[in-house]
Amino acid sequence: MRPVVITVAITGSVARKADNPTVPITPAEQIESTQAAYEAGASLAHIHVRDDDESPSHDPDRFARVQEGIRRHCPGMIVQFSTSGAEPDADLRGACLDHHPDMASLTTGSTNFAGGIYQNPASLYTALANRMRASGVRPEIEVFDLSHLHNARRLIDAGLADARAHIQFVLGIADAMPADPVALDLLLAEARRLLPQASWGAFGIGRFQREAIGWALERGATGIRTGLEDNIRLSKSELADGNASLVRLAVELCAEHDARPATPAEARALLHLA
Repeated sequence: MRPVVITVAITGSVARKADNPTVPITPAEQIESTQAAYEAGASLAHIHVRDDDESPSHDPDRFARVQEGIRRHCPGMIVQFSTSGAEPDADLRGACLDHHPDMASLTTGSTNFAGGIYQNPASLYTALANRMRASGVRPEIEVFDLSHLHNARRLIDAGLADARAHIQFVLGIADAMPADPVALDLLLAEARRLLPQASWGAFGIGRFQREAIGWALERGATGIRTGLEDNIRLSKSELADGNASLVRLAVELCAEHDARPATPAEARALLHLA
């Protein structure tokens, strides 16, 4: 069986405890939830932080506390901070990078986003790429649109990102790329043309999570992603009882495609972090 990196996106910036009481909000809750996901098979944690009132936060101290706990309780797990946000402010969104996580998400362009606009102008993502490079943080290129691949190529050509970048395709957000295997094939073909050395993964939002994992595994993805940031349910009628339950489902899907969860050491090698 081939090893596959399982990313657990533990919290995000949208779901609240009113939606699912197991969404981890405080640093202590996030550490505990990540440890359970790690023990279930996740080797990479994608981290957003929240204020105590559950609103999205960019507080670098909260990122640092979560990272410290993960490194203590989840040996070798890859820590990836999110630099996303509603504000097109590179200093605000990049402040967490001073704590030197293994990786950070980098969205290389703006996109429609469920009735609004997720703003990532070139000046912002270039500044974040510069800061990641200076801090020794490896970017994960989050691709919401075909143009984001071309923008990533420009960063690589400018020396601001590694040609062996990791790409994450985001499917199923309203008003952006649909959760459709044909759309994934289009994105993947262009990625292979523009970024032939890149590793890649894909994930779907909400009810598309399980399907998107299957499409990615069928196409030989380096990694897959699950977690309460993207989906709070195991089925239409059943809430997930934590991030670990979603990871266990992803592990089952791996087995159906002759794959298994990568160990932390294998994940680091696959993502060129070793």
